[in-house]
Amino acid sequence: MINLQLIKNNISQILALMEKNLKVRLRYKITIFYAFISPLINIIMPLIIMNKFFEFNAEFGPWNAQNFLIYQLLAYNIILLQGILSEFPSELMREKYWQTLSALLIAPFNRFNLLLAIFLSRMVLISGPFIIFLVWCYIYYPVSFLTILFALSIFLLIALIFSGMGLLLGVFAISRESLWISLSFLVHLVFWTSCLSFPFQIFPSFLQIFINLNPFYYIFDFLRLAWIEDNVLFTISSHPLNFIILVISGISLPFIGVYSFNKVYRKWGIVGY
Repeated sequence: MINLQLIKNNISQILALMEKNLKVRLRYKITIFYAFISPLINIIMPLIIMNKFFEFNAEFGPWNAQNFLIYQLLAYNIILLQGILSEFPSELMREKYWQTLSALLIAPFNRFNLLLAIFLSRMVLISGPFIIFLVWCYIYYPVSFLTILFALSIFLLIALIFSGMGLLLGVFAISRESLWISLSFLVHLVFWTSCLSFPFQIFPSFLQIFINLNPFYYIFDFLRLAWIEDNVLFTISSHPLNFIILVISGISLPFIGVYSFNKVYRKWGIVGY
């Protein structure tokens, strides 16, 4: 039997923490503005470089002068979502600095509620530029309504993947800061070999070996292919590995993040008070 009171309590916890996160973040509007502007560097430079290749009618897999803007516009929104990775450590370290973290974690507070609260606050925060760039994609390269819904579903799964990873980084930030720094560097390398800004075909063969081992490459590539192919069933059937990696990662990473958070926190607690 569904416990309605428990559901209400969980929703109340999520909304309360989400509201607090938003109020704290909105106090520093210049930081938010910078977070929206800085990803433009990540998409403008590749556009400049790749357009030089496209002047000679070069093509890189499915990417050419006509559709490469979609590659970068979707990359911008991925980068916005990527900010979740730093949102968790910064929020937990802020609570640690205020010496309110112990009270938050000792209280009957479900770790999934923590994950969802920070996840939702980030979604609200980036909703403006995210929608603007998604509309820009549609104006430049119109697709069906079903494809738009499919792309939004992929974005949602990507955000959940980042949330699970962010929660894992967050617990190390408060429990083992040296490990947090090492893991953050490793995550940076993973994104560097994910073809976030440049297509797979432009990389030398020795780097392509590492890219082929990177699950984010398949996830990001699947999102872009879904948009330019504009046929959901065709995209899934043509790229089954990408689809499987996306779904498994989107479902499992939040649970892995919560499980790891509980294990690490129980073992080491909060270090550095």
